[in-house]
Amino acid sequence: CDPMHGNTVTAEQGLKTRRYEDIFQEIESFFDIHQKLKSFPGGIHLELTGADVTECTGGAIGLNEADLEARYHTQCDPRLNVDQSIEIAFALSDYLVAGR
Repeated sequence: CDPMHGNTVTAEQGLKTRRYEDIFQEIESFFDIHQKLKSFPGGIHLELTGADVTECTGGAIGLNEADLEARYHTQCDPRLNVDQSIEIAFALSDYLVAGR
């Protein structure tokens, strides 16, 4: 599952970004489909960094498009920041445990 590349959008100021909520929704759909088909989900691909960047919007920290320019450091594709990365890991864990 690659929920990053298909969910890239252009913000009003022209920066490429991704919405946390879109990324997680695609991950949920991926696992739901595999569960229904009784197939094995091989894994997910996330683009992330341990740095405090502002490249993707959303998540519990509530980044919005106006926040992007504050710490937008990517040379190519927007990455989840450290807080969003940890949040998505725990949200996925909770989602998978609840589905059992």
